[in-house]
Amino acid sequence: MTTKPAAAAARATVYGYPRQGPNRELKKAIEGYWQGRTSADDLRETAAGLRRSNWQRLAESGIHEVPTGDFSYYDHVLDTSVMVGAVPERHRKAVETDALDGYFAMARGTQELAPLEMTKWFDTNYHYLVPELGPDTEFAADSTQQTGQLKEAIALGLAARPVLVGPVTYLLLAKPAPGVAADFEPLTLLDRLLPVYAEVLADLRAAGAEWVQLDEPALVQDRTPADLNAAARAYRELGSLTDRPKLLVASYFDRLGDALPVLAKAPVEGLALDFTGAAAANIGALAAVGGLPGKRLVAGVVDGRNIWVNDLEKSLTTLGTLLGLADRVDVSASCSLLHVPLDASAERDIDPQILRWLAFARQKTAEIATLARGITQGTGAITAELAVNRAALASRADSAITRDPAVRARTAAVTDADAHRPQPYSERAVAQRAHLGLPLLPTTTIGSFPQTAELRTARADLRNRRIDAAGYEERVKAEIQHVIAFQEKTGLDVLVHGEPERNDMVQYFAERLTGYLATQQGWVQSYGTRYVRPPILAGDISRPEPMTVRWTTYAQSLTGRPVKGMLTGPVTMLAWSFVRDDQPLGDTARQVALALRDEVNDLETAGTSVIQVDEPALRETLPLRAADRPAYLDWATESFRLTTSGVRPDTQIHTHMCYAEFGDIVQAIDDLDADVISLEAARSHMQVARELAEHGYPREAGPGVYDIHSPRVPSAEEAAALLRKGLEAIPAERLWVNPDCGLKTRGWPETRTSLENLVTAARAVRSELATGGA
Repeated sequence: MTTKPAAAAARATVYGYPRQGPNRELKKAIEGYWQGRTSADDLRETAAGLRRSNWQRLAESGIHEVPTGDFSYYDHVLDTSVMVGAVPERHRKAVETDALDGYFAMARGTQELAPLEMTKWFDTNYHYLVPELGPDTEFAADSTQQTGQLKEAIALGLAARPVLVGPVTYLLLAKPAPGVAADFEPLTLLDRLLPVYAEVLADLRAAGAEWVQLDEPALVQDRTPADLNAAARAYRELGSLTDRPKLLVASYFDRLGDALPVLAKAPVEGLALDFTGAAAANIGALAAVGGLPGKRLVAGVVDGRNIWVNDLEKSLTTLGTLLGLADRVDVSASCSLLHVPLDASAERDIDPQILRWLAFARQKTAEIATLARGITQGTGAITAELAVNRAALASRADSAITRDPAVRARTAAVTDADAHRPQPYSERAVAQRAHLGLPLLPTTTIGSFPQTAELRTARADLRNRRIDAAGYEERVKAEIQHVIAFQEKTGLDVLVHGEPERNDMVQYFAERLTGYLATQQGWVQSYGTRYVRPPILAGDISRPEPMTVRWTTYAQSLTGRPVKGMLTGPVTMLAWSFVRDDQPLGDTARQVALALRDEVNDLETAGTSVIQVDEPALRETLPLRAADRPAYLDWATESFRLTTSGVRPDTQIHTHMCYAEFGDIVQAIDDLDADVISLEAARSHMQVARELAEHGYPREAGPGVYDIHSPRVPSAEEAAALLRKGLEAIPAERLWVNPDCGLKTRGWPETRTSLENLVTAARAVRSELATGGA
């Protein structure tokens, strides 16, 4: 194809960039500060160096306008709460005493202070800290961080654009503060919040901002007329300010729908829209409103959430269409590049033939710059880049790696009966109670135990050949022995082996399934200092041999109590991987489910009576638009049942979910037909238990009583109080007692005390029930 030059030079830009540094320097600096090994000044110096390096790298790669304000010590939504003065009352003294320590107290909690609730950022695996607001909330502007980062970038001679969470999205993401009526709507605070945003905008203009980006991804969800009216009012008011920079309102993750005409009419200077995947519908919608005459359009044509190389010619066609719909068209990724790893060129163990198919953040910025040149100077200026891109796309399309005829034949042969257990839950429950003999309010954990420095060292020693496989396995066995002995001594009823052999709950399985690729440096932030390396799902999936049976049966040999087999479910295996984009997700999920079904059946054959298949990503992957959800939930729940439906009625199937809003998927949770589900509930004060009860959920559930994402140790009294609250919604014969999530990120001292308190709480409430007190 040939593209003529655009009338105005297109600028290349991004909305955000990975924060961690090439070697996760930010994680190490923050954790060093928490542990007292480094000072606050050391942390600030490391952070400033990373920001400077990021901006310079972006400029060198051809990005004309760099983002500021996207860099965060923990979370950009928490940064927004600080910017608008929405600090919870319980944290005010800590923040006033030391702003940095107070900030981390809001994020992680302390022994005295509960943290803010944490949940998923739309349909990603990034977690944000939920603002707590109420009718008495008073906002106050503090633009120190935002103006400071802007001045840093300007001092380097760069064109910079501050990026803020928009006021409407901020309020729609918020929840009523503890003690506030559950039906309080934070959006009613909009008129109180807008003057604070006006003050921040004036501060940024004074600091040198020509443009400010206001992110409104909440507007790509189904919104009520009241929500849309609030958005119209917000941008009418902000757009009418005289002392402000130019405003760029950004949306991403899906199509804008009814919000597009609202924003198109607003008195702002530009819109940034996603034009990838389902959001490609934004093209027709933009044309239907008459385009954006006199305004800037930032076109997100490079996928900011997946790692496959962009189809440059397809993107140029999209950009060519958009050139007639706005005064000027600039080029970007579809969303912040926070959601992809930093640099594919750092991968040394991936076949170079496959590596050419991949684009991480640095490669995506090069693609964006190439596209901007292409629409500014014409495709003749990027002939070489187009040829390389064309060859990479053809290489992937023609590769034998992507298709396995045996896998496809097995998948095609699946019947509806394969995805249903023959016996109803009522019959299975009787068989399982007789077989397992568990007490009322049985106690368990979610799976992982602390990944100690010794375990990480052993894994590194094996990788670097300082020990052999036999030496490594002895270390793993010793850790399993320790974990089993601790659980028996503590009095837990259903045990786990602790997963000492696993580096990550998805990566471990990906490394043992065909069709997956593992990275060495592909780190992506999940929350705070927690980074994961999502594997890459490149081809058809099968299981060459058992993956967990050996370690589970070894753990079972050490105890007479049941030991759970622990697997990661098919939806989460997709959601926490970079998935292939050349076939429907449902087809890929079915392949993964069949591979996991083999593992479930082998665990049962080996004597495992309780098998947990974790699906923490079921809610996370839920499409943002209600119209798209039924099709997703059909294949998602079917793939779970396909994994678990080949077992006997007396084998108890568990699942686990955490850190998401569960209310709108309770029917899907029911449709999984798991015998027991454990869910995050500590920070939300048992909200999910009430939601299950309102739905009439008929099976067993364990809403968590120990928040494992905070270093604080809950007392036995706290855990008992949460249990009593859970009993208000779930009958005692169907209530389990467990933490919110796995214990991998916690240390042994806090884990030991917390689980001892959990067991003490369960025994106390059992006693109350026996005497009629609870």
